[in-house]
Amino acid sequence: MDGTVLVADDDRTIRTVLTQALTRAGCKVHATSSLVTLMRWVEEGKGDLVISDVVMPDGNGLDLLPRILKERPGLPVIVISAQNTIMTAIQAAEAEAYDYLPKPFDLPDLMKRAARALDRKRRGPMPRAAAPAPEPAQDLPLVGRTASMQALYRLVARVMNTDMPVLITGESGTGKSLIARAIHDFSDRRNLPFVVAQAADLQGADGPAALRARARGGSLVFDEVADYDDETQARIVRLLDSFGDGAPRVMATSQVNLAERMEAGSFRSDLYYRLAGVTIAVPALRERVDDVLLLAESFLARGERDFGPRRLTPEARDMLRAYSWPGNVRQLENTIRRLFVTSTEEDITRAEVEAVLGSQPAIEPLKSGGEGERLSTAVARHLQRYFDLHGGQLPPPGVYARILREVELPLIEIALDATGGNQAKCADLLGINRNTLRKKITDLDIRVTRRRKLM
Repeated sequence: MDGTVLVADDDRTIRTVLTQALTRAGCKVHATSSLVTLMRWVEEGKGDLVISDVVMPDGNGLDLLPRILKERPGLPVIVISAQNTIMTAIQAAEAEAYDYLPKPFDLPDLMKRAARALDRKRRGPMPRAAAPAPEPAQDLPLVGRTASMQALYRLVARVMNTDMPVLITGESGTGKSLIARAIHDFSDRRNLPFVVAQAADLQGADGPAALRARARGGSLVFDEVADYDDETQARIVRLLDSFGDGAPRVMATSQVNLAERMEAGSFRSDLYYRLAGVTIAVPALRERVDDVLLLAESFLARGERDFGPRRLTPEARDMLRAYSWPGNVRQLENTIRRLFVTSTEEDITRAEVEAVLGSQPAIEPLKSGGEGERLSTAVARHLQRYFDLHGGQLPPPGVYARILREVELPLIEIALDATGGNQAKCADLLGINRNTLRKKITDLDIRVTRRRKLM
């Protein structure tokens, strides 16, 4: 990797680490804590890549992007930010940033993105997007610093101005409708209608035509499309096939796995392939535990206007993190609302959280993500299908070892990823000896990558 990188961040530690890492990789680095200095370097023709924070002492890095692109059209800019909301990712995309990464970021990942950006710079100027940045009335209630949510934000930013249909999947309460609304509100269709269709809207001889007239060239969302009966599904297929010029952007939401429904014969394949142009999977809250307190704080800030300030005690915060949230973000929001009403003091205690949550278990049964089935049920279903595929004959000998390997491999890989590649922590998490873990890593040919995260 070679080239000159301009780094702008008010955190001295981040400037130092990035300077050292980029220098070791073969780059020249100029680092500053000032956007004014950064812009002067850009105007002087310095730099092949910019890595900039958003919130700086002398301004906003996103606001500076149009000036950088006007001055140096082919100069890639990677935005890093501790503002972990979907708005930041969308604004970065609208401002034509080359890439966006949240803080704390994964240093090896940032280095890979920097290498790609420098290579892109050498190959010529990047195409520029034409859509202007939106002016939202308020921030969307979609926040998260976990890798899964940041990947979701980047995907939304990439697809919002395309014409591809979008299928948004996830459990009830995860925010599927918010994702659909965000795609519309920050796209170039934002001034056109946003229509959410229910099965009843497609009934009658004039139902589909009336729906098409309402949506015009805006966005048309089929809500919980898995619940539609076969006749309604057929009506959607005919409606989509009738679209010509000026057709609305089509989106759909579903709590269940439509591919599984299609394989089972309860969902039309022709409709599935018309809807699943891009699939956005919204993770359950229990799968992004590190976002629980971030979301709770955002709900506390929102309620402060009506009820005054509230704070969670450390014990209350631990209780919220340990809970499984079967109702996901919607349940968390309602819990915080109730705590505003039931708490008598500024500090919300663990006992008050327990009283609101009631006697629900702290941990829900493991689920496969299909229709709420237990993990053991999902495994049994896949095993039965494996045996059935052999047409009445027995599978080759060694089934036990093969099946254990199939389960063991993803379990260890996911545990290693969750612990940042720290084998001691991973062994402790799994409850096995560290030497046993090392042997399994070798036997299963698992590649271990240590990650360093920066605040």
